Amino acid sequence: MNEQHLIKRFISYVTIDTESDPNNPAFPSSEKQWNLAKQLEAELRAIGMQEVTLDENCYIMATLPGNIKDDVPTIGFIAHIDTSPDFTGANVNPQVHKNYDGKDIVLNEKEQIVLSPSYFEDLLLYKGQTLITTDGTTLLGADDKAGVTEIVTAMEYLIQHPEIKHGKIRICFTPDEEVGKGAHLFDVEKFGAEWAYTMDGSQIGELEYENFNAAAATITINGKIVHPGYAKNKLINSMTIASDFINQLPKNEVPEKTEGYEGFFHLYAMQGKVEQTTLQYIVRDHDRALFEKRKLHLQKIADEMNTTLGAGTVQVTIKDQYYNMKEKVVPVMHIVQMAEEVMKDLGITPLIKPIRGGTDGSQLSYMGLPCPNIFAGGHHFHGRYEYVPVASMIKATEVIIGIAQKVATQCIQEMK
Repeated sequence: MNEQHLIKRFISYVTIDTESDPNNPAFPSSEKQWNLAKQLEAELRAIGMQEVTLDENCYIMATLPGNIKDDVPTIGFIAHIDTSPDFTGANVNPQVHKNYDGKDIVLNEKEQIVLSPSYFEDLLLYKGQTLITTDGTTLLGADDKAGVTEIVTAMEYLIQHPEIKHGKIRICFTPDEEVGKGAHLFDVEKFGAEWAYTMDGSQIGELEYENFNAAAATITINGKIVHPGYAKNKLINSMTIASDFINQLPKNEVPEKTEGYEGFFHLYAMQGKVEQTTLQYIVRDHDRALFEKRKLHLQKIADEMNTTLGAGTVQVTIKDQYYNMKEKVVPVMHIVQMAEEVMKDLGITPLIKPIRGGTDGSQLSYMGLPCPNIFAGGHHFHGRYEYVPVASMIKATEVIIGIAQKVATQCIQEMK
């Protein structure tokens, strides 16, 4: 695997701004995602992929035909091209640090922004390796342009090495994953794979087939504005009521105090004046029954407050976003076991754990395409401290190649 070639490819992707827009209902949500999509379309044709398509919704699909006569299942690999709106993805200026020495990395001397192992202990896992970081002013975009890089590089490698036997492989790069729409217009029938893997995990070794059940909740509190000098028994301050609502939720069931399978309520935005305040929550839990209880709890708080304050004072709107893919993957667990075996063959320790979030794969699994998630290698996504070890990207590329080879090998052995 040519390390410099992979680095060059990755940097060519992350320096294209593809930040998605959660407030735009259009598809894709930002026009700039087309810039990378068109580059990928041309690049896939150039490396020899077939049936390359870029549709009207910004989905790029392509085929690597099988090179054996035996009947082998068609498998797929998927990554997303957009970056998170949580932090700017404009003017990304990647920094390549060779032979990392285990000490602080100064991302931006002028603004005194430092990536330090004293805070981010995972850095020490990669001492001696080449790391790619931000310059401290943007995110990096390894989520998920590392995954895109790995898929393209794996396909190129398989084309250049026809001695590696494999069946038909389909790949897809999706828009708008970061705003929860990445799978909404995905054409599963057109994709035509029996199962697929998203290359959208973090640390080397991650292999995930469980994710949160997820919902978005909007709490609207209505007040009444009256001149404060004459407000006694008349003014109703919606912001004060909002504070009461927030304080009635469990204080330890928030992202910063939970881990593993623990769910949470996350207040991520609020806007208010005396007359009206809105609270924006995301609700998460791996357990479906607990997930439903969390949604009911929000409504219960509102109902009790309305009993005291008057009907319609607190209004709750909840919309489910996605569900735990475990239900759809467990019946075909061999696809997880296959990825696990490939990792072990490559000397990678599999880290099988639940995703504390969601991927395109969670929605695709419910659309009929079982889709576990594999590491792409990056750390600390969605912010200025994001980084990716190059060796992890190379290993992820090798996992893709290994899965393609193993599917073919196992099928041939079973037919003998």
